[in-house]
Amino acid sequence: MSAVLASGLTDFLRDAVDPQVQADAMGLGAIFALMAVGIGLVFGVLRLINFAYGQLIMAGGFALAFASERGWPVVAGIALCVVVVVGLSLVMERIVFRPLRGQSPASMLVATFAVAFLLQSIALIWFGPLGKNAISLVELNQPVSIGSVEVRKISVVSLATALVALALLVLLLNRTSIGLHMRAAALDFPTARLVGVRANAVSAVAVVLAGLLAATGAVLLTVQYPTVTPTFALRETIIVLAGVVLGGMNRLYSATLGGFAIGYVFGVLGGALPTNQSQYLTSFVFALVIVVLLLRPEGLFTRGGRVVERV
Repeated sequence: MSAVLASGLTDFLRDAVDPQVQADAMGLGAIFALMAVGIGLVFGVLRLINFAYGQLIMAGGFALAFASERGWPVVAGIALCVVVVVGLSLVMERIVFRPLRGQSPASMLVATFAVAFLLQSIALIWFGPLGKNAISLVELNQPVSIGSVEVRKISVVSLATALVALALLVLLLNRTSIGLHMRAAALDFPTARLVGVRANAVSAVAVVLAGLLAATGAVLLTVQYPTVTPTFALRETIIVLAGVVLGGMNRLYSATLGGFAIGYVFGVLGGALPTNQSQYLTSFVFALVIVVLLLRPEGLFTRGGRVVERV
C-alpha cells in the first residue's frame, strides 16, 4: 500500500513540475488574477463582494458569440463585448449598488446574489441551456514552441494583459485625482464625502473599471472555453473569490496575488492529477484554501499579519 502511494506521489510531483503544466498554470493564474483585480477594486471602494461578476463575464461571452455567429470582425466583437459588460455594470451600479450604499453589507451581498441569478435566468431564457460558440479568437489557443515546451499563445497574452492592467490601475490610483478620491473612499467613505469626494462619481468609475476588466476576462476565457452557456465563468468566479480572500481582500495587490495563486494551483493540480481524479479538482483546491486560512486567516499576502483597509 505504501509503495503504491509513494509511486502515485512521485508521478504527481513529476507531472506538477512538467514545463508544459507550469506554462498552462501560469496562463490560467493570469486570467484569475485579472478577475481578482476587478473584484478587489469594487470591494476596495464600495466594500461590496460582487457575486454577479461572473455573470458580467458571461454576458461578455454571449456578446462575443453573437458577433462571431454573424461573422463580424474580431475588433467589432470585442467592442460589443466591452459595451455590453460596461453597460450592464453601470446599470447594476445605478439600480442596485447606489441605492443600497448605506445599507448593511449583508443586504448588498444578497442583492448581488439576486442580480447574478437574474442575469443567469435571462441568459437561459434567451440563449437556451446549450449556449453559443464564440470562436473569433480561437487562433490564440494555438501553441508556440519554446524549446521543448508548447506554450499556448493565450497563456502569454493573459500574463501580459494581467500585468499591464494592474500597472495601469496602479498608475490611475496613484497619479490621478479620481484615483486619489477612490483611495480616500476606500479608507473611509463617509469621511471622504465630507471633504468633497463625489461618492457617485467614485462608485461609477470603480464599477466601469471593473467592467472593463470583466470584458477583458470574457475575451480571454472564451479563447480557452469557446462554448458560452448561462453558467459560463460561474465556477471560475467562485474560485477567484476564494483566491481574493486567500490573498487578503483588503489590499488590491494581495487580492490580485491571491487570484493568481489559486489559478496557478488550480492549473497545476489539473495538469498533474490523474484523469480519473479530475472531478475532485475543485474539492482539493478548496481544501487547500481552508488549510491556508486556518494558518493565516488575515490573508496569505498581507504583511506582518496586519490588515490594512485600502485599495
